[in-house]
Amino acid sequence: MKTLLLAITFFLRSVLLAAQSSPVLMGAPAAGCAYASSCTRDEWALFNNGAGLADVKNTTVAFTYNAVPSFKLFNRMAAAVTLPVRFGVAGVGVYRLGNNLYNEQLLTAGFSNTLGLASLGLRINYVQYNAAGFGTKGAFSLSFGGIATLTPALSLGAHIMNVNQPVLSKTDQERLPTIVCAGICIKASTQTRITTEVEKDLDYPLLWKTGLEYQFQKKVFFRTGFALHPNAGFFGLGFRPKTLSIDYAFQYTGSRGAHHEATVSYAFNKKQK
Repeated sequence: MKTLLLAITFFLRSVLLAAQSSPVLMGAPAAGCAYASSCTRDEWALFNNGAGLADVKNTTVAFTYNAVPSFKLFNRMAAAVTLPVRFGVAGVGVYRLGNNLYNEQLLTAGFSNTLGLASLGLRINYVQYNAAGFGTKGAFSLSFGGIATLTPALSLGAHIMNVNQPVLSKTDQERLPTIVCAGICIKASTQTRITTEVEKDLDYPLLWKTGLEYQFQKKVFFRTGFALHPNAGFFGLGFRPKTLSIDYAFQYTGSRGAHHEATVSYAFNKKQK
């Protein structure tokens, strides 16, 4: 009964209050580094900073699942396909949170290209909310981002989600939240990468995230990080033999307990080194 009441409270807030949507930052590599992913360049940039797609060299398919054992309503999953084309890299993806009682779904398409020192990315999203007894609401949104490589060891990244502030309900002017993220990535060595960023939902306090990734022998990755406001700790491992990547991340927050995220991706026609 307690879980049911919490679930009802969650979706009522989601539907009736100013578009309380879940975070769509995805991928265990990002999760292991506290989702400090404004400068990250991989296939999961499709859900994080779209500018990071520009460095994807091969057609890649990927799937991730984020589980919250203490409250399964918050379980999330996503899938992505990225494809290098003549003028950049394109990608499509799907995302879902929730169950039959309440769920959020996202369909996204993105494109990124590198111009000089900067990579730019644009995403078009369709977001849909479904709540039992309250119907369905949906809207199209735009997200935009960029990553600038200042030196081989330093890069800056920033992106804006739902920059057009689409209206979900004309009757009460509910809008999708606009979220701004900006961060710095420092390559302390050929094996060590440190990322830190701030995230600001226009309606909520500033969130600070910092992550560290250390690479062992080219195939194994160790990740850790933390976030403040709300506070959370993160840990992750990755294994990347040739074309297959397997990643796991653990997150602990005081309000929802443990989160587990597992990710698998496969790169086609990857050039052997």
